[in-house]
Amino acid sequence: MTGSSPNQDPVDTNRVEQNASASSSAPTPLTPTPHLRLPDVPVERLPHHIAIIMDGNGRWAVERGRPRVVGHENGARSVRAIVTECAHLGIEALTLYSFSLENWQRPKNEVDFLMGLYVEYLIKERREMLDNNIRFYQCGRREGLPEPVLAELDRTTEATAHCTGLNLALALNYGSRAEIADGVRAIAAKVAEGTLAPEQVTEQVVSDHLYLPQLPDPDLLIRTAGEMRISNFLLWQISYAELHVTDVYWPDFSVEHLHAAIRDYAHRDRRFGTVANTSDNPEA
Repeated sequence: MTGSSPNQDPVDTNRVEQNASASSSAPTPLTPTPHLRLPDVPVERLPHHIAIIMDGNGRWAVERGRPRVVGHENGARSVRAIVTECAHLGIEALTLYSFSLENWQRPKNEVDFLMGLYVEYLIKERREMLDNNIRFYQCGRREGLPEPVLAELDRTTEATAHCTGLNLALALNYGSRAEIADGVRAIAAKVAEGTLAPEQVTEQVVSDHLYLPQLPDPDLLIRTAGEMRISNFLLWQISYAELHVTDVYWPDFSVEHLHAAIRDYAHRDRRFGTVANTSDNPEA
């Protein structure tokens, strides 16, 4: 059907042609969308997955003349604040390095306290996770964990399975070399039984056999307490992650420190093995 409605203004054909000509010759650049909680960081520059090595609990307590377990107690408060803020920011995934396979070598009273703290945390925070649409995962081996810890891990995983917001992974009883070994062992079993050919083993296949293949690789790795090492954490997954190290101990790590790390990340030039854009800087 052609023609115009009697209630419509006549079309200015000259203006239409000018607009069409302008749009075809010079595409309109996309305007970055500011984040409501971080207005100086475009939403497009937020990391999808943040991984954190939560270090410094013990030193925080010792420097204050308190037992190391007091540092872990205060560190749990930081966990709640950072998890909640990541959920509010719309971060897709957050992985917290909480207890490594090597941590079993710590004094028994400290390990026992930590296991009890995990049970307490999972019970107390389950409602908070549900209220914030957070889905919970354990990242690590189950073997060796006390039964009460396993029970609360399972309850929290099941209770939040329907949540569609932040994916929260607690790296508990975790070691990256062990994770890779477990994945390789599973792949080898498939090759042995004939369901997978050796030439079909690709990087993606390896990734698919790690503990949480459903999560994207971390974009940003934060380490507190100033140590310059990875500590056997997500070695496969952080191949192209940006690193942010702060001297702040984990119990003192606040939402403001998280925002600072994200701002730092947002200004990085992520190349993924390519060269920098040399159009403006030939010497880059």
